[in-house]
Amino acid sequence: MARSKYTLKTKESVASVDAFINKQPKEEVRDDCRTLLKLMSELTGEEARMWGPSIIGFGSYHYQYDSGHEGDMCRIGFSPRKTSFSIYLLAGFDAMDDLLEKLGKHSTGKSCLYVKRLADIDVGVLRKMAQRSLKDLARRYQPPSGR
Repeated sequence: MARSKYTLKTKESVASVDAFINKQPKEEVRDDCRTLLKLMSELTGEEARMWGPSIIGFGSYHYQYDSGHEGDMCRIGFSPRKTSFSIYLLAGFDAMDDLLEKLGKHSTGKSCLYVKRLADIDVGVLRKMAQRSLKDLARRYQPPSGR
């Protein structure tokens, strides 16, 4: 299989998670970041790390697509964006219809859940979704060597 020529932009960095959260302009966003930080840290047992300039991620896994593109990414993470939070449940949303119906106000992408603020959703349902995603990801991918 040929290797992809694509250069991965989102890489784990040594930037400060706390400094990134503290730079968020709204107190509500900072509070939601801390809630997600606690939740994801509890679920993964991993320390939060910055991935690229704006994603807070936990753990990592190695993926390789049929195209040859491969890389490492956090197992779960989030990013406070301008209009909403992007919550990365990297196993995707297959077989999560039951939970999505109960979650509250949201939208989804392939492996991204978008919520304006945590007050709009049931965080207990989000926890269940994150647990399912982590379990599914563990079945499909191995952590990068050396971890």
